[in-house]
Amino acid sequence: MSSSTGTSTVITNIATLVTNDPSLGGSPLGLVRDAAVVIEGDRVVWTGESSKAPATDNRIDADGRAVLPGFVDSHSHLVFAGDRTEEFNARMSGRGYTAGGIRTTVAATRAATDGELEANLTRFLSEALRQGTTTFETKSGYGLTVADEARALRLAAAHTDEVTYLGAHIVPPDYADDPAGYVALVTGEMLDACAPHARWIDVFCEKGAFDGDQARAILTAGKAKGLHPRIHANQLSHGPGVQLAVELDAASADHCTHLTDADVDALANGDTVATLLPGAEFSTRAQWPDARRLLDAGVTVALSTDCNPGSSFTSSMPFCVALAVRDMGMTPDEAVWSATAGGAAALRRTDVGRIAPGAYADLTLLDAPSHVHLAYRPGVPLVSGVWRRGVRVV
Repeated sequence: MSSSTGTSTVITNIATLVTNDPSLGGSPLGLVRDAAVVIEGDRVVWTGESSKAPATDNRIDADGRAVLPGFVDSHSHLVFAGDRTEEFNARMSGRGYTAGGIRTTVAATRAATDGELEANLTRFLSEALRQGTTTFETKSGYGLTVADEARALRLAAAHTDEVTYLGAHIVPPDYADDPAGYVALVTGEMLDACAPHARWIDVFCEKGAFDGDQARAILTAGKAKGLHPRIHANQLSHGPGVQLAVELDAASADHCTHLTDADVDALANGDTVATLLPGAEFSTRAQWPDARRLLDAGVTVALSTDCNPGSSFTSSMPFCVALAVRDMGMTPDEAVWSATAGGAAALRRTDVGRIAPGAYADLTLLDAPSHVHLAYRPGVPLVSGVWRRGVRVV
């Protein structure tokens, strides 16, 4: 995707540049006013004030608009088939719904062809890209057989390096009477088939899914195969997920809605990022995660979409930024940082989520003078340009 010609391009006349380079002082966003960015090949090579920009081969005028790093969506479930419109409609209409949630998607995904699954995946990726997402993680978890989980990861790995094995999403209906047998499958034959296609391993640690002991066994088996842990933790109730994440040095504990003071302290004193997924609370009318409490304790927070057909069917990081500011106690600056640099931290990446020399030239141009407009003008399609690895793709 990168340019091999070595040509350089300056984007100049940027009203507000979000670099996420703290060395620029002032705030974690490293804001530069009346700024310019120089791209060479697939990397950023210079940032600073427009008047000081070096000579380049090409010049683009940002026309007084804001530029920020491409969003880093560190939690999504994009390899699936079917949709759950009826379930959502019933939930929003106050009716009980008993069609089995995740199991509905598992049945549709197992029945789909490779081509159908990949077409769905690429449709959501292009949708996300148009909204400024340049790096995304995605998981398996809707196949729940050895062949279907490996297939999901193989398809995902053709489109991103950030692929997560989530065989432990739920215990599938075929193992309803033998959850221990399913854990043995997830940590044995299924893991062997899936590990070559994945970077991460994840588990849904929650009542009705996998308990703390099962989750520890699954993540530990993944680590032994070279996969790094992340975990769905404390979404629906208090539980052991967050503590387990910190104990196992998971890159991220995701959801973090129901936390004790001990959970918050563990996150503050460890290297695990708390990834908040406001789309899930929005789509289920559940309690919002308290981002303010986490930030005030010194926890690193990421924001992500959790794009999936059941509980958060959005691919829009700008929407999640607006929700985080409106309903989770974040400032606009904090939400933008968490949707970019925070997501990069949740993926343990330093080459994305910032606009600084050496980082990938992943940039989002807003049709607005400031990044604050992402929260100030919710629902408005403000993204007017996207560069991914130095190539303008939107």
